[in-house]
Amino acid sequence: MSRNCCDACSFPLNACICDAIRPLNHQQELIVMQHPSEVGHAKNSVRLMQLVLSNLKVFVGEQSADFVALQHYLNQCGKPVFLIYPSDDSKEIGQAAVPSNAVFILLDGTWRKAYKLLQLNPWLSQYRALHFDLASASNYTIRKSSRSDSLSTLEAAAMTLKQLDNNLDVTPLTDALAAMVNRRLAAMPAEVRQRYRKSTDTE
Repeated sequence: MSRNCCDACSFPLNACICDAIRPLNHQQELIVMQHPSEVGHAKNSVRLMQLVLSNLKVFVGEQSADFVALQHYLNQCGKPVFLIYPSDDSKEIGQAAVPSNAVFILLDGTWRKAYKLLQLNPWLSQYRALHFDLASASNYTIRKSSRSDSLSTLEAAAMTLKQLDNNLDVTPLTDALAAMVNRRLAAMPAEVRQRYRKSTDTE
């Protein structure tokens, strides 16, 4: 049986985050390449991004053929494009010369699925890859990753925007994420919620 969801935020009614949504206007254009398996995920942070961010495009797919429209847009937009993805060849975003009109691509999925997106879309290699100098662990405690540098797509977006404009208030993003995490945890059975809290306390 399907769950009843809020018409405005699309989250389950017992985890509605409408009261935590505040719009964030930003100059930099963000593009999310979202793995299809993430679209209907109850803990999908891209859904929050769509509710908060003013300059965001989301393209869903897996192989190059799924992203023809995106490739055409990037080829025609006349702007420098950067990929947010940590790799041996990526550069720390704070050390990169990033123009103010740059476009940023983020891959949305688990690490395995994000890597698969990268492998199935070799055209992404033409863009300079950037990573973050992480000072703290991810606050996205309701999903797990084996990597210490793991961030939700929303957190990566917030860090990108903040790195490029230190005066920009990104709390509309981070507050929305915190609200989603807290309400999802509150909706869990007590024993399940306790397992999540224990795992984050020991990480």
